[in-house]
Amino acid sequence: MPTSRTYGDACGIARALDVVGERWAVLVVRELLLGRQRFSDLRRALPGASSNMLTDRLRELESRDVVHRRRLPPPAASVVYELTESGRELEPIVLALGGWGLRIPLPAAPVHLSATSVLLFLRGSLHPNPQAPPATYRFELDDRVWTVRTQDGQVHIEPGEPAQSQACLRTDPTTLNALLDGSVTLATALTTGTAVISGDEAMLGHLLQPANP
Repeated sequence: MPTSRTYGDACGIARALDVVGERWAVLVVRELLLGRQRFSDLRRALPGASSNMLTDRLRELESRDVVHRRRLPPPAASVVYELTESGRELEPIVLALGGWGLRIPLPAAPVHLSATSVLLFLRGSLHPNPQAPPATYRFELDDRVWTVRTQDGQVHIEPGEPAQSQACLRTDPTTLNALLDGSVTLATALTTGTAVISGDEAMLGHLLQPANP
């Protein structure tokens, strides 16, 4: 059942935690930072959360104007969840929390890494040349497709198929994370079959150069 628990504390921090402090709430926000998602997408991204738990968190966040639920028009006609304007204001807070958390040791295996999580890392760690022409890439992670665009020194990521792309990458979030932190090379990932690419391999290799520490 959705909770209405409160810290009963007038501090703004406590009042914010009354809204997003319940288990899984912040991770739901994280998963929606790159765009709308279906309930099934969220379940797959958060395998440790039961369907009932996820339903409760979504209802709570919706009631607090953090998340909006809507039905897409035909032919999709599916229900999706997306951040409201108020929910979007949590983005720098969530990203800062993630940066702080990188210093904490990983939990014991097995651990899960969602596509959104590693794509947020990619967006924040890459610094394309502002003078480079715009480029579009198709990423397929765990059977979901994402459009990755670089333009004016910025990286933009959104769910869905690009109209066209210079290069395509199919892999899993763990491998993509390893490519970004330099623990695995693109050549090794291609040889082992953990990554498959098409299109301009040189462009993709340049995009995925390990982030500087």
